[in-house]
Amino acid sequence: MNYGLQLFSVRDVAEKDFEEALRVASELGFASVEPAGFFGQSGEAVAAMLARYGLTIPSTHTGLRELTEDFDGVVARHKAIGCRDLIFSTSKFKTAAQLDQTIQTALDFRARLEKEGLNLLFHNHSTEFLPNEDGQIFFEELCKRTDLNLELDTFWVYNAGWDPLETMEKYRDRLRYIHLKDGLVRDLSNPESVAKGKALGEGEAPVVAVRKKAMEMGLPIIVESGDLFPTGPEEVARCMAFLKVQDAMDVN
Repeated sequence: MNYGLQLFSVRDVAEKDFEEALRVASELGFASVEPAGFFGQSGEAVAAMLARYGLTIPSTHTGLRELTEDFDGVVARHKAIGCRDLIFSTSKFKTAAQLDQTIQTALDFRARLEKEGLNLLFHNHSTEFLPNEDGQIFFEELCKRTDLNLELDTFWVYNAGWDPLETMEKYRDRLRYIHLKDGLVRDLSNPESVAKGKALGEGEAPVVAVRKKAMEMGLPIIVESGDLFPTGPEEVARCMAFLKVQDAMDVN
């Protein structure tokens, strides 16, 4: 089984040495990476690095602000690295007016990107599954008002109190990537509580079941692990060790 790595998982390395982060991902056995920023690297430089380490970048996390500030540069970089899928997330939906504007902005950029042969998708956190000040759930509104495809972060779905397997099934026709992530969920009864990331198999999320369903659905699996304990590469190595055990169980 081939897995991708969200480079946020090794941000302690990537922000200092982007190429070293790619080397680590390749050495650990990942087939692809998903950047959340390029730390000043040009598209041509990244393309050369990918060739050196036998990696691809099928998708990136690219914010609507980045598209607003440098649309042409973003497009050029993605074409240089052979990446067609740009995935945005958002926090501007606290009110109905903000939600309306965010959805319209996303649709406008989707249309512009499609003219360049690129796609715009949406990546969730937990808050998009919770009501805003006007009682709207952003994820549901986005899916109702648009036909944007999705990268479902299954830990954040779980952290919001939704069932990730049921959500995968409900939106199966729009899913293009799955983020496989583990962690300790926030205490929903305590407004001050926050979720805590963990390596795969070290938290509470149903990662074994999510992995199995993603494979059954033929979806690319992107690993994300955000705690950097004791370092990003060491935590990600534990994730890959967990996945190798699951892969071996599939064979047997």
